[in-house]
Amino acid sequence: MAEGTKVYGAGDTEVRALDGVSVGFEAGRFTAIMGPSGSGKSTLMHCVAGLDDLSSGSVFIGDTELGSLSDRELTLLRRDQVGFIFQSFNLIPTLTAAENLTLPLDLAGRRPDRDWMDNLVSSLGIGDRLRHRPDELSGGQQQRVAIGRALVGRPSIVFADEPTGNLDSTTGGEVLDFLRQAVDDLEQTMVMVTHDANAAATANRVLFLGDGQIVAEMADPSADAILDRVKHLAG
Repeated sequence: MAEGTKVYGAGDTEVRALDGVSVGFEAGRFTAIMGPSGSGKSTLMHCVAGLDDLSSGSVFIGDTELGSLSDRELTLLRRDQVGFIFQSFNLIPTLTAAENLTLPLDLAGRRPDRDWMDNLVSSLGIGDRLRHRPDELSGGQQQRVAIGRALVGRPSIVFADEPTGNLDSTTGGEVLDFLRQAVDDLEQTMVMVTHDANAAATANRVLFLGDGQIVAEMADPSADAILDRVKHLAG
């Protein structure tokens, strides 16, 4: 959960990217975050994930308050408890899909849970692509490898930043189906920033941000209901 404010600059140049936001993300649930450019979506995600600090307030992952950690402790917590999925897949071009998949564990000196990894590979449908390098994979296959990389360490929470932004609608739909499956079948906690109503409709709930504040929330959303809410908030 997070509660606080994020301010950039001072005086006439001060920007309140987050303005007294209070939010929690329930374990084993899928939350989408929407809002116009500059609304604070990415800032919120970065602060909750420990990539940036709040100016005031606190962020907890489980029982751990991030502000109490040293830089090294924070790095270890992000490595062990947080997964990241980005719009740009961020795969290492010289590594195979399998090597990219296990990279976080390799860097941590940990061995993958073989049953868990086999389950991921099977669920993602990339078993026949593990020996291929990223330039030998389609965009959808690369994103599936990136999702596997985010999940292989069984993190407490996964943050996805526009994960279908570089994919066509069909491939994007397949990726969203797997994110949904990761929540339902693997009990993963998922937080996704998106501008796409169809993507957001995959989630259990949608948070709408505006000017650094949560201005609305919707449970069990449909794409049409999300679009109606976005139009209402814009009006």
